[in-house]
Amino acid sequence: MNERGLLVRLSVIGCGYLGAVHAAAMASLGHEVVGIDVDEAKIADLAAGRAPFYEPGLDELLRDQVGRGALRFSTDPAAAADATVHFVAVGTPQSPDGRAADLRYVDAAVDSLLPILKSGDVVVGKSTVPVGTAAAIAARIAEHGSGARLAWNPEFLREGFAVQDTVGPDRIVYGVARAGDELDEAAAAVLDEVYAVPLAAGTPRIVTDFATAELVKVAANAFLATKISFINAMAEIAEVAGADVTQLADAIGHDARIGRRFLNAGVGFGGGCLPKDIRAFSARAEELGRGESVAFLRQVDEINLRQRQRVVDMAVASFGGSVVGRRIAILGLAFKPDSDDVRDSPALDVAVQLNGLGADVVATDPHAIANARGRHPQLRYEADTTAALAGAESVLLLTEWREYRELDPVATAALVADRHVIDGRNVLDRARWRAAGWRVVAHGRA
Repeated sequence: MNERGLLVRLSVIGCGYLGAVHAAAMASLGHEVVGIDVDEAKIADLAAGRAPFYEPGLDELLRDQVGRGALRFSTDPAAAADATVHFVAVGTPQSPDGRAADLRYVDAAVDSLLPILKSGDVVVGKSTVPVGTAAAIAARIAEHGSGARLAWNPEFLREGFAVQDTVGPDRIVYGVARAGDELDEAAAAVLDEVYAVPLAAGTPRIVTDFATAELVKVAANAFLATKISFINAMAEIAEVAGADVTQLADAIGHDARIGRRFLNAGVGFGGGCLPKDIRAFSARAEELGRGESVAFLRQVDEINLRQRQRVVDMAVASFGGSVVGRRIAILGLAFKPDSDDVRDSPALDVAVQLNGLGADVVATDPHAIANARGRHPQLRYEADTTAALAGAESVLLLTEWREYRELDPVATAALVADRHVIDGRNVLDRARWRAAGWRVVAHGRA
């Protein structure tokens, strides 16, 4: 505990979706935290207690922790010199010229830390990286001669629930150096101090080697992606067979070995994690000479991307083969509800495709319009849901925000020109909407 009564001095390098949440959450757990990022505008927002993106609960957490002096932000890496634990939380996007992860930001973050590291410090990787990355970084730190250690602490955050997932995770994984059969318990002990609060609350703790910790994250994402694509593949069969994929999911979901979560047929997954992580995993497996072991992930990716085209095809078919000049309301632009993230968003992709086919697209979202407009200014956006629905000849529900799930079909019918809805997330009460005169189309439901 330092002189201000705070437990551990921490730095967080990278203040995007992961880093900003981690910095604020660590401060709320009693630590003194400095967040570092090269983006001056982002740092200015964070320093003022404003999140530069939408994440429920984050604004309040930032204001509280900045206000009480436990959390500050800077663009200068030297501001982290007093910290003893340094979290690396930068992005690892898909390489622009292939499927592999682009590690330039991780490398830059480590480079920025090397001059300030001292004996006893622990650098903690949180970024999702290909297996083998941590060992290479550990070697760089060792060569520098500071006496600092490396640990890898993968994140398992769900956008929309990131704050609660950080302060109350369902498991904590430490990847530390291994010498023979011995793991670096000293590094693990430091992380135990950082995570003292959730550990005391009973959060499971797993200490393993670098490679296993790196694989935990990508394996988890690969499994979730596979589960989603599996039910979408079943939806394709259900449609031609006259079955109902939602009842199918309910039935197999009662099997404890399978479970019901993530068995929701629809327009598919997106965001900044699952799509690029399964592609990077495949690329790394090929580099290791085991590409055949995860060859199925290419099919998982293909099935997922196909769902977007299927929604477009549904819309085109509903208008007899052409959407030119037809008014289509798109409900949702973020890749999931409770987020403004439009990275690889199926909803935004469908909107862009229909616009390209000549449809009169009007798109809306509670929080993601600004991000969507930044990527696709050619679309027409409407912040008000009622205005977006006005005169629509077809309604596409593509992000399952609560306000869209709870739309009144009778009141909505009074706004549109034709009662046709494509439920791209299988979240509407079909019987209720059909009773109000709507034609309801959805994945896997004849």
